[in-house]
Amino acid sequence: MEILKIPVLRSPVMVIAFSGWNDAGEAASGAASHLLGCWTDPAFDVVPELIAEVDPEEFYDFQVNRPTVYVDDSSIRNLTWPGTQVFALATPTLSHDFIVVRGVEPSMKWKTFSSDLLDLADDCEVDLVITLGSMLADTPHTRPITVSGSGAHPDIATRLGVEISKYEGPTGILGVIQDSCIRRGIDAISLWAAIPHYSSNSPSPKASLALVNALEDFLEISIPQGDLPDEAIEWEAEVTELAKEDSDVAEYVKALEDSKDAVDLPEATGESIARELERFLRRQTDK
Repeated sequence: MEILKIPVLRSPVMVIAFSGWNDAGEAASGAASHLLGCWTDPAFDVVPELIAEVDPEEFYDFQVNRPTVYVDDSSIRNLTWPGTQVFALATPTLSHDFIVVRGVEPSMKWKTFSSDLLDLADDCEVDLVITLGSMLADTPHTRPITVSGSGAHPDIATRLGVEISKYEGPTGILGVIQDSCIRRGIDAISLWAAIPHYSSNSPSPKASLALVNALEDFLEISIPQGDLPDEAIEWEAEVTELAKEDSDVAEYVKALEDSKDAVDLPEATGESIARELERFLRRQTDK
């Protein structure tokens, strides 16, 4: 990893998202990109600063994640290599700053990759690591996207008020980073959005918005929404139109809706309304 700068930040939280296996519907990488770009309003005066880059030669199989060729305005061909970038995000309106890690899931040397990343976290005095992921699930696109928060260790989960992760099976780089955090004594949680599997071929701004909202709720902060709510509405409408074109898919979506509505108790609906109200009040306070 090439360290470009060790910034001076206030109690920074490291937010990590990778495209690939951990990123159904590009929801997690979309949420990280939103976090980097949502404070562009001059009123916020927040500009992401690139502080580190991962050498792709060390961690990527280029037959799995190939470099791409693009032609610039001068008709000169250039290569873009798969990799990972780390940004510092100073947010003076909040009680802490961010370090945002965004990239392609590495192909090899995951232990070394995680160690290098957490070395940087230590250097920047990171208080908390939050990994973002998204997975395919039997859930309807017309209902709120479910985001589950979990901790990889019971003590951390209890102290931070999230569920204890009980997942068993294959894992991605996020699982390795969570394990590395535990071994270093760094607090870490994971937020995962459930993506309708029948609509996973395109980016899902609705799921990205759900992850951003979950991040807000956990940290008790307000994050600018930008165009994400409108994009989420457009995405839902597009998926609905596509579903109508296939009667089998339409019937399947209806069955998922009925199942979801039967499971969601009135108390859960009340909790959702309360969270929305809390977000609204935080945004009013931030104005």
